[in-house]
Amino acid sequence: NEGKVDIQLGKQKIDTSDAIAGTGYIKKVYETNAIQKDMSKVKITKSDEGPAWGALYWQYFENLDQVTDAKTELNVEKAVYKEQVTSTGKNLIPVSGNNLLKVGDKLTIRLTIRTNRDMEFVHLKDMRASCLEPQDQLSGNQWKQGMIYYQAPKDASMNFYFPAMPKGTYVLEYSVYVTASGNYYNGIATIQCMYAPEYTSHTSGGRLNIE
Repeated sequence: NEGKVDIQLGKQKIDTSDAIAGTGYIKKVYETNAIQKDMSKVKITKSDEGPAWGALYWQYFENLDQVTDAKTELNVEKAVYKEQVTSTGKNLIPVSGNNLLKVGDKLTIRLTIRTNRDMEFVHLKDMRASCLEPQDQLSGNQWKQGMIYYQAPKDASMNFYFPAMPKGTYVLEYSVYVTASGNYYNGIATIQCMYAPEYTSHTSGGRLNIE
């Protein structure tokens, strides 16, 4: 069949007559001034048999410290701690935008992953402030939390690649050092299943104050 589909955004009907022959692929982009409130109501009608695939994306730009978290069945949470060594051992002190850090401080980034189903080929990207440098500079395979994954530091992020992620909760940590003073965006962490990209989430943003 030809996969005939009628799409309506609010009161506006999408013209599907210019679909690519063979695949029926259609792409429609709306700029900011063309978006109406009622377009959040989407009606899709397929008049012939068989499946059809599609996606609707709402994209916009925002300062990193204003980004709010987004949760799905595959979820990630991020927390930053300052490492403090005492006579009784190492303590982790939570860091927020009001905490004042110093150059040379050692921080622990804790990433908590939760998934309610088994997944494969998952990518976790944790963006970091430009004043932070990871303690581990080399890429390599890791065996932690009952999983094998590949950890790769990059200029502005730490990346984790999971061939398989069974259902459950996992806590990953890595250390960074504060290398410069100032006020910085603390990057967000984003996780996504490459086989099923609709399973994706990200953390909220924040700031770091360095004395």
